[in-house]
Amino acid sequence: MAESAAASPSLKEINFETRLGTIPTKKETSTQAISKYIGFPLGCLVFALLYYMPTPSGLSLQAQSAMACFGAALVWWIMEPFPTYATSLILLLLLTLTNAWTEKKVLGVLGMEVIWFNILAFILCSALVKTKLSQRLALMMGVKFGNKCMTMMLAFVGLHLLLAPFIPATAARTVMVLPMMLAIAQFYGSTSENPNNVGVNLFQQNLQSISIFSSAFVTGSTCNIIAAAFIFDMSGHKVYYSDWMFGMLPIAVIAMLISWYIGPKYLYNVKEEHQKPVVQGGIEAMRDKLKDMGALSFDEKKAAAIFLLVLFLWGTDRFHTSWFGFEISEEMAALVGVIILFMPKIGLLKWNDCDIPWHVMIFSAGAYAGGLALSESGAARWVVNVVFDIVGLKKGVSFATVYSIVIIFCMFAHLFFTSKTMRAIIMIPIIIAIAQELGFPPVALALPAAFTLTWVITLPTNAKPNLILYSTGQFTIGQNLVYGMIVCGIGAGLLILAGFTWFRFLGITP
Repeated sequence: MAESAAASPSLKEINFETRLGTIPTKKETSTQAISKYIGFPLGCLVFALLYYMPTPSGLSLQAQSAMACFGAALVWWIMEPFPTYATSLILLLLLTLTNAWTEKKVLGVLGMEVIWFNILAFILCSALVKTKLSQRLALMMGVKFGNKCMTMMLAFVGLHLLLAPFIPATAARTVMVLPMMLAIAQFYGSTSENPNNVGVNLFQQNLQSISIFSSAFVTGSTCNIIAAAFIFDMSGHKVYYSDWMFGMLPIAVIAMLISWYIGPKYLYNVKEEHQKPVVQGGIEAMRDKLKDMGALSFDEKKAAAIFLLVLFLWGTDRFHTSWFGFEISEEMAALVGVIILFMPKIGLLKWNDCDIPWHVMIFSAGAYAGGLALSESGAARWVVNVVFDIVGLKKGVSFATVYSIVIIFCMFAHLFFTSKTMRAIIMIPIIIAIAQELGFPPVALALPAAFTLTWVITLPTNAKPNLILYSTGQFTIGQNLVYGMIVCGIGAGLLILAGFTWFRFLGITP
């Protein structure tokens, strides 16, 4: 894929305060023009086919309507005949008019915790930008690892691996690295207005690292904990922290190393002129700029202290009840930090300092509404049952066949489930029941299936980190889909291979 040309800027021209709330103007490629031309009728065709087809057995009219609305929107989000936020507004209208979801629930999506969390996360990021703490951290990473973009990308992968077991909140890790990533991308000539393949790979690999490394620890996500609880309640098999980590951590590391290598080399090739920083003076200029910044300012220290408080609350959520008598959720922990930032005298921000991409909030509202309509109408559960019926999982089928089908389906199920928790609640009990019916150890199918729950890396709407990173304009929905599908395919292949080697050695599979 061709990269956009970019002149070599000086460090003075690097925008360390990129405004995400303003949609950048980009030059449209010929491929994008063709995609827009055919995208609208294709989405209408998908809607018509799903909406007017004879209603299958076990599927309600409401669920069929939800599938039709979401299918059309998915085509329009990917092909972009309209801006993504306009498609979401159309989806909100369609869900209401077709009775796929009630008007009250559709309009209530903007009040959901996930929307509020994203708003609060962007406000926290704004404090790091205003105080120039993010600029300092970006320059430090640039000086240490910036001689080649591949080294820089690997440094971010390593950073997320270190953070994953200590900070379960994926959005928290995203907020920590986002301001640095925006600056570092510019070191290599990639901006929101004129992104190149360094930006595509850098942001996609961070998106993948955040979610994939969460699969390596049972505490990496709530859905992992739910899956482990189902396995214990329905089969009596206790999944310990070490069981989960020893099983999945090697696979997560191998998958990310493969992604780190193939992305810049083959998927979105980084040209030679972008392999090194394009800023005038290169690493030496970054080192001089960092030196000129001097010691940490009082405002930088204050921002760091507030941010560390929020991180502390995020990282210790399991102890809150014993410490305080109540639990402080991710959203409330972020709200604590934001309130302090707005306080007179002790705070750092005024409202005009906040950089909130409202167009992304509208986009996400439509996506979550569509996904929730699929779940609540029963469409998602119907799809799971139909798929397993079609592939013919019955007695006499070999474990290898059943195992492979379960892994492949679970790896890609996030394409029509917007909630990791809902996937855990719907799929893990079904998989345990299938294993028991076919005479296989339930843990042999359910635990490897649970390892896939956090691999939500193909669309911006799959998870909070995806949405936050998409707001930067450094990659398109199509690029996210292509890169994510390939890495999910690699992950599924590794899990299938592990099922007959590594997992067998650990005693997970027979």
